[in-house]
Amino acid sequence: QVHLVESGGGFVQPGGSLRLSCAASGSIDSPWLMGWARQAPGKERELVATITDIGIRYVAGSVSGRFTISRDHAKNTVYLQMNNLKPDDMAVYYCSFNGRAGVTWGQGTQVTVSS
Repeated sequence: QVHLVESGGGFVQPGGSLRLSCAASGSIDSPWLMGWARQAPGKERELVATITDIGIRYVAGSVSGRFTISRDHAKNTVYLQMNNLKPDDMAVYYCSFNGRAGVTWGQGTQVTVSS
């Protein structure tokens, strides 16, 4: 079992920044992949970024150049740094852990971008 705790969502004006954190605990055995997906009202969940235990990264084209994913291996924590936020980025952001036992999703954290 893996447990995920997300934090860092909130309200920001267009052009602002937020950093999301996702701390994993439990049966965290390599190899694994952690990432972030988001879901806006009326839209499907979309993948935003992922990172593996050895640091291989993926960032979706829609956020490339603005969002950065990183990890603190010692803390089993993954971060999503979001810069130059746009209203289209407004969504519930979900952390995920994909390991030997399957996929675990976090509870989600709301990101609101509005002037």
